[in-house]
Order: sequence, then structure tokens, then C-alpha cells
Amino acid sequence: MIIIGIDPGIAKVGYGVISKTKNLKSGAQHRVRCLDYGVIETDSFLNPGERLKLINNGITKLIKKYKANVLVVENVYFFKNLKTAIPVSQAKGVILLAAAKKKVPVYEFTPLQIKMIITGYGRAEKKQIQKMIKVLLKLKEIPKPDDAADALAAAVCCAYSIT
Repeated sequence: MIIIGIDPGIAKVGYGVISKTKNLKSGAQHRVRCLDYGVIETDSFLNPGERLKLINNGITKLIKKYKANVLVVENVYFFKNLKTAIPVSQAKGVILLAAAKKKVPVYEFTPLQIKMIITGYGRAEKKQIQKMIKVLLKLKEIPKPDDAADALAAAVCCAYSIT
């Protein structure tokens, strides 16, 4: 199963692509492996419609390239700044649209749920999550930038949550 995790934003959309396979030796455990991660960036000088179009196109390319079975989006309920809440919500909308057009099921997890599944503690610090992602995916270093690490965390959370 191929899972694409998304950390939505308007300037940077983090993505993380993982594969989930059954561990044939034990039968019950699942193995997760990192295939790719990074960010889709949009320039602030572009008008909002162009930025959303770039995000939609980038997500669509990822879905096609990796033949994704599932897309998981970090669901943010609380925004300290209303100026960022609306653009991030718009970005999330075009991400969901891209998945719907390709008939890819979407799961959503809150940051609290992701932290709980990755570290066992819902109030874990960002560094703790990043270190766990490095360990769980057997990466040589912590994924950068933070948006990509957050997206990988969402993907791993989904891998451990669905059968």
C-alpha cells in the first residue's frame, strides 16, 4: 500500500510518501518504508488562485507518480492567526479535490492523534516526533524541512491506524 502524507499550507505543502507491507515472517506486523518526501512551494508574489493551482497540480503529480492508495492530511482545528487559517483551509480544499479526482481515499488526523500514535504521548515536542520518524523509517537523518517531516508523521500514523 502506498500512503501519501500531507502537511497543508499555502507557501509550503509538506509531503511524505511511504509504503506499507505486511511482514511475512510474523504476519501481523506491518513494515513501513520511506519512498520520498519534500515540499511543494508557492511564491508569495503569485495570486491566490495560481498558488492553489500549483498545489493541486503538485498533489496530482504525486498521486500519479506513486500510484497512491491513500492520502492522509493533517487536520488542523486551531489557528492562532486567522490570516493563515483561510489560505491553509483553501490549500487543504484543493488537496482534497486532487485526491477526489483520482478516487484516492483520504484520512485525516489531528496533530494530537499523530503525536499519540508516533510517540505514545499527545503533547510530544516536534523534535521527539522527528526523531521517532527517523527511527521508524530507518532514515539516516531527520527529514527536512519540518513540513516534510510532519507529512511523513501523518503518513506513518495512517499506516499504523488502518489495516
